[in-house]
Amino acid sequence: MSKPRRPKRPIDGVLLLDKPQGMTSNQILQWVKHRYQAEKAGHTGSLDPLATGVLPICLGEATKYSHYLLEADKSYRTRLRFGQRTNTSDADGEVVEERPVPVITPESLEQVLARFRGDIMQIPSMFSALKQDGRPLYELARAGIEVAREARPVTIFSLTLDALEPPFAELTVCCSKGTYIRNLVEDIGEAIGCGAHVVELRRLSAGPFDLTQAVTPAEIELLEPQGFAALDALLLPPWSGLADWPRVELSESSAYYLRHGNPVRASGLPSEGSVLIFQVEAGCEEFLGIGFVDDDGMLAPKRLLKSSY
Repeated sequence: MSKPRRPKRPIDGVLLLDKPQGMTSNQILQWVKHRYQAEKAGHTGSLDPLATGVLPICLGEATKYSHYLLEADKSYRTRLRFGQRTNTSDADGEVVEERPVPVITPESLEQVLARFRGDIMQIPSMFSALKQDGRPLYELARAGIEVAREARPVTIFSLTLDALEPPFAELTVCCSKGTYIRNLVEDIGEAIGCGAHVVELRRLSAGPFDLTQAVTPAEIELLEPQGFAALDALLLPPWSGLADWPRVELSESSAYYLRHGNPVRASGLPSEGSVLIFQVEAGCEEFLGIGFVDDDGMLAPKRLLKSSY
């Protein structure tokens, strides 16, 4: 006899998780969804099983804004090994080539790193989550199939050498969306002349979120016996990933018309672009969703929460 299904909850918010090593992003997503009994959940950008660190999990209405976090800049700390190339460009793969490591000094490595700062072109790994004809590249790679990939522009805002103990080095990278750190490491290894792969990778930040705000699965398990109130207290607001966006406050009457799809006049609007919308009345505020400034300079709805209708 099968067990009865656990009832799902319409819980909304962002859980900022410190992802552990050894789990895929989808595995940890399902783990969180189960513990919160959430009706709906999604993550904002995959981390490899090898990687740890900042992984925002969006629950309920927060999933409406998850794709904006996919577009956000991110930062990482990585430990790499020179002299070995693997088929996945990280330590989870098989070593496919070994070469002698030349003498590497902080000065000589810094000269190489300088070539990778700023706008660069990067060819995505076959072990990335990019899709070809609907299938992730890593599925094709595991089946022994390799397909052509076009180089894509990415931006390395900063690339800092933190430690050097050949054949190992540690780097901190701040980069634009779509940057693959293992590809960057492999390219740096080729520029040195001996190849390289990622040994450790930790995401330090994603958009406005950083590790100081993150909780671990162990911390969540400790709170579970206290019930959903304790777990829900860990959640950030659905709009927290967009905290740096302009904010617009509406009265109850203006919010009523906006909820029904009508552009409204509002003070403090930027000249263009998207904004966060709050209804503020008698000192209380309610997040309604996001809107944009239309051609007439009015605030129009773009993506509102269900609860705001």
